[in-house]
Amino acid sequence: MSSLDIITSDALPVRHGFFGRAGGASSGIYAGLNCGRGSADMAEAVTLNRARAAGALGLEPEALAGVTQVHSPRVVTLEAPPEVPVEADAMVTATPGLGLAILTADCQPVLLSEPEAGVIGAAHAGWRGALAGVLENTVEAMVALGAERGRIRAVVGPTISQRAYEVGPELMEDVRADDEEAMRFFAGGEGDRYLFDLPGYGLWRLRRAGVGQAEWTGHCTYADTYADKARFYSYRRATHEGEADYGRLISAIRL
Repeated sequence: MSSLDIITSDALPVRHGFFGRAGGASSGIYAGLNCGRGSADMAEAVTLNRARAAGALGLEPEALAGVTQVHSPRVVTLEAPPEVPVEADAMVTATPGLGLAILTADCQPVLLSEPEAGVIGAAHAGWRGALAGVLENTVEAMVALGAERGRIRAVVGPTISQRAYEVGPELMEDVRADDEEAMRFFAGGEGDRYLFDLPGYGLWRLRRAGVGQAEWTGHCTYADTYADKARFYSYRRATHEGEADYGRLISAIRL
């Protein structure tokens, strides 16, 4: 087995990782560490990939909790992994030994920690979820578990960067209708298209929610070079290249 590619941040003082594609059991268009059960990849490979990610954080596979992501603002507070599928886009916990994992392929994976209170969170924040308030709701759920807002540290992992994220006027108008200040995250594109700074928008909302520290790892999932394409899955790149499906990156944090 080749070694896993795990991106970490000094801002998070607990075990965590934003995992790249390397070191996985999947092949073909999913080659690497595809952890998406919703993909058409072989279920056995996905299960093995998730186990490898869990093991890298010192967890048994069954201790790595996840949710069915639906681009919502919904957050669940967990003391154990859900026994039945739960539709949500973020999780928080104060339970030692429990891991929280989310899946992305261009959307923002956001991992959060409040070390003094012993509270962590993980959020899936595409533009819909971010606009609907999933990041603010995650912060509120952490506060409800005893976290102090100003001590929360949040890190955005590999996500699509502004130079690669062309959007239409409808998305821009939805964001404008929510807050005119957010127009700073759009740049002009070709014709009626715009380039949207998704990680910048996520960090802005996190900071506005009062977190003490918020940063982006700086990695773009879309990527232009062959090496970077081999490092990350990207829904948009797979679509542009006419691929039938795409893998999902896993990002996880534990107490």
